[in-house]
Amino acid sequence: MSELVVKDKRALAPRVGFVSLGCAKALTDSELILTQLNAEGYQTSKTFHDADLVIVNTCGFIDDAVRESLDTIGEALAANGKVIVTGCLGAKDSAGGGNLVRQMHPSVLAVTGPQATQQVMDAVHAALPRPHDPFQDLVPNAFGVAGIKLTPRHYAYIKISEGCNHRCTFCIIPSMRGDLVSRPIGEVLREAQALLEGGVKELLVISQDTSAYGVDIQYRTGFWNGKPVKTRLLELAQALGDMAQPYGAWVRLHYVYPYPSVDAVLPLMAAGKVLPYLDVPFQHSHPDVLKRMKRPASGEKNLERIQRWREACPEIIVRSTFIAGFPGETEAEFAHLLDFVREAQIDRAGCFAYSPVAGAAANDIGGMLPDEVREERRARFMAVAEAVSTDKLKRRIGATMQVLVDSAPSMGKKGGIGRSYADAPEIDGVVRLLPPEKISKTLKMGEFTRAKIVATQGHDLVALPV
Repeated sequence: MSELVVKDKRALAPRVGFVSLGCAKALTDSELILTQLNAEGYQTSKTFHDADLVIVNTCGFIDDAVRESLDTIGEALAANGKVIVTGCLGAKDSAGGGNLVRQMHPSVLAVTGPQATQQVMDAVHAALPRPHDPFQDLVPNAFGVAGIKLTPRHYAYIKISEGCNHRCTFCIIPSMRGDLVSRPIGEVLREAQALLEGGVKELLVISQDTSAYGVDIQYRTGFWNGKPVKTRLLELAQALGDMAQPYGAWVRLHYVYPYPSVDAVLPLMAAGKVLPYLDVPFQHSHPDVLKRMKRPASGEKNLERIQRWREACPEIIVRSTFIAGFPGETEAEFAHLLDFVREAQIDRAGCFAYSPVAGAAANDIGGMLPDEVREERRARFMAVAEAVSTDKLKRRIGATMQVLVDSAPSMGKKGGIGRSYADAPEIDGVVRLLPPEKISKTLKMGEFTRAKIVATQGHDLVALPV
């Protein structure tokens, strides 16, 4: 078949617009759907107007995310008219019963919940018959068995499980994504291998509860390259670290609950197999607030655990998220949280002012605080957290660090943007790279460079490539 004929067929192929909202876990759902669309010969469109239909992958966790999702669906309907909705909001009912999306936008073609690739594809097939092209077996922008990724080519998220066994009172994720279901470890490692072979330099491990990986299947033994591997975080981290080492790639762990079992991963961090970085969603520190939240472990145990982590691996970075103004939170309980952030020396912290979520058990807890109090406490928290983070960043001045380059226009002649091991994409600070002093020194997106830290700038470091 001539190149011209192939191009003509691709030009005539049905075009699907796609919007992915929400967290990294939703992003991996989007990647699965896009991989299947491309494998079946559909083309993607960058605009609503040029698409034959639009898929919107929604978020339904907090009120702002719900509004953004509903607004996006409305925009897609206005511009295109044919819209398929998937994701967490698709599984959400309204206060009066009935599907929320259907009530707000009754003209959508189909609505599914999260992790519903086949249901989405069934809806696409019904509205837009699949193209038949036996010659189209190469998927652009894909990583073999790992499929299409929506991130830059040098880093990628790997989702190791779905759902969560916790029943935190502020969260409705289990009602949308169900209980914990761990992926077979051999499947996870095959995906990781394909990504590394495709040039990925940073693997970001995600789930709702990474440290619980394998609990649902009693840490069943799987197989990778003919060798038995237990389905558990420790063995997964060890295998990923060994796999990434020949490529000089990073492995970063997200959404790790502070269970005692996590301590076993620290030697891998100290040995350089896995980045010394833990994203731990503490949410609060005071035992009474944690009890109302139905969170595992107490604030005192968490503080002791962080201290042990730092003893085992002094370079470890601890990032976390917190909620200020939870129902019933007293000024003393909030002060306890501020003291915890100072004493624990949390490197990177985010904070949400508590927001009621439809269907969450926390709505029935007494003591709802006024909006202005919740917002004021969030602002006070961030002031303390930023002071701790800034002080720790200043200690980096004079050090030389490995930096993964995210952006480097003109080969970095005018500088660039990168990240150190302490910085996860999108949620942490960056390293602002100055123009290299050596004329021969260049920077390239997706590659590592050594850089000397010369200053700080808010949440960011400023560094000179060496």
